[in-house]
Amino acid sequence: MTYPSLLNAGAAIAAPVKLRKKRSKRMQALFPYLLVAPAVLYLLMITLYPGVYAIYQSFFRVTFTAWRPVGFENYADLFNDREFWAALWNTFVIGSIALALQCTLALTLAFHAYRDPWIKGWRIVFLVPMLFMPSAVAFMFKLSFLDARVFSDILQTIGLIEGNLNITSSTWGSRALLIVADVWQWTPFLFIIFVAALQGQDEEVEEAARLDGASWLQIFWNVSLPMIRPVVVVALVLRGIDITTMFANVFIITKGGPGGATETISFFIYRLGFKTFNFGYASAASVIMLIITIIVAQLVVKRAFQSSRD
Repeated sequence: MTYPSLLNAGAAIAAPVKLRKKRSKRMQALFPYLLVAPAVLYLLMITLYPGVYAIYQSFFRVTFTAWRPVGFENYADLFNDREFWAALWNTFVIGSIALALQCTLALTLAFHAYRDPWIKGWRIVFLVPMLFMPSAVAFMFKLSFLDARVFSDILQTIGLIEGNLNITSSTWGSRALLIVADVWQWTPFLFIIFVAALQGQDEEVEEAARLDGASWLQIFWNVSLPMIRPVVVVALVLRGIDITTMFANVFIITKGGPGGATETISFFIYRLGFKTFNFGYASAASVIMLIITIIVAQLVVKRAFQSSRD
């Protein structure tokens, strides 16, 4: 065999080898995406599709038998709907008070837990309320404060009140019950995030402040808290978004009463869709609430990270 023919034979053998190497590298690059593809498709089906469907449905007057296109009529009616604005206000009042209490309690617990060796072994106790289902928590509070009147019996036994408490007869009593239930269950969520953030900071900075004579409270307020501020803001935004979807507590404990004083936007949408069967109108309310939530969350996070960089 001549030398040129040997070269041609070698090139013919090397070509499939190079092609296989290219394919193997391509498969290695695509393999992680193939692994997460089922989970991504599942999330898209349960989040993206319902969202797009709700936007599409909001432009129709929907009944069981027919869909009648109405354009932006549902949105125009919402802006003139007093019940819609009342539900937004109730969501803001209940959510802001609950979020402020949760942040305060979680920071206080995290401040005492993140360096204390004795408390480290008991941190799991703080997480127990978060392990309950929201509906189970709602039933617990309903039984304790309303149906079984456990709280009223305790106060009567120690002589603080006479007769049973009728908490849900007043606006702020009903709101307070929803706030207490939400704070009891979801403060551990913020607590575990704040503890992780405090443990991740540089210990040398704390040691330098301690050598300068600063107390633990001064170190936490002036050194630790500014360092973890972006984490705190992101955690509060996540918790705030979740509060806007508060439904189980309202549905089980107060039913939106008295007089709609505790009707949150989620319960308002539920009432429109599944009690009056006005699905197009309920979809429009969902879209508006989604837009408001995205804008507020984006502004808060952007401002927090800008101030932390400055």
